[in-house]
Amino acid sequence: MFFYPTVLTIAGSDCSGGAGIQADIKTMSALGVYAASVVTSITVQNTLGVESVHAVTPQIVSSQIRVIMTDFDIRFAKIGMVNDEGVVEAIADSLDSFPISSLVIDPVMVSSSGTRLMQSGALSSFCARLVPKAKLLTPNIPEAEILSSMSIRCEEDKKKAARKIMELGCSGLLIKGGHSLGKTKTDSLFVQGKSRELKEYFFTGNAVSTNNTHGTGCTLSAAIVAYMARGYELKDAVALAKKYVYRALIEGKDVKIGKGTGPLNHFFAPERLIKNKMNDD
Repeated sequence: MFFYPTVLTIAGSDCSGGAGIQADIKTMSALGVYAASVVTSITVQNTLGVESVHAVTPQIVSSQIRVIMTDFDIRFAKIGMVNDEGVVEAIADSLDSFPISSLVIDPVMVSSSGTRLMQSGALSSFCARLVPKAKLLTPNIPEAEILSSMSIRCEEDKKKAARKIMELGCSGLLIKGGHSLGKTKTDSLFVQGKSRELKEYFFTGNAVSTNNTHGTGCTLSAAIVAYMARGYELKDAVALAKKYVYRALIEGKDVKIGKGTGPLNHFFAPERLIKNKMNDD
């Protein structure tokens, strides 16, 4: 008997297909793992921006998680966009009943067009109930500023913000550098050591000149958890995910889809769905 490495994504729907749960499923599939999904909200958006957000009821979110977790062996998951406090609490309560050992959380708070995607009332519940469950939290710099309640203008600011965010209880933190200026971008991975020291790893790469960047953050977090499901340790999963996103940007940079900010090319080199052999015991 065999099994597919399976990852659960809990996120919002992007009807234009470039970000959100659609980007997660594309990324996980392209990397050879099976993707299950729980929809937290429905956005009305295209490449030009987000028009509106409609939250799925907490009961339906809880029910989706329950039916997946009681059927599949889910050990790896990511959480993307959560819009309101009720949905945050529903996810947290569900994960109390069905714990996930390796959880990546992408704190999607504001769209690239400026639309607020997480209601202000949900932030405190998000920090108190979900962040402590995260093996890895993946904010960009503006999101890290919200979570740390401080401005980030330099590397020392980033380290101070990281310490404050990790006090919320996550065991790993990746502050993405895509919003920084310059021809190179650096992501900083912070991991809590056994003796409580904060270890930092840097992932620096060249910026890609392209208008097709919609869903980059969703894609990165989905790729990280996909590589973790394939057996890679956190640091290596981040490195491989960074390479995947870079290639997806390069391979999609000259493609025209829509009138605004287009998507990445998730399927530049899709892998076969992985089959692992089950242990007889």
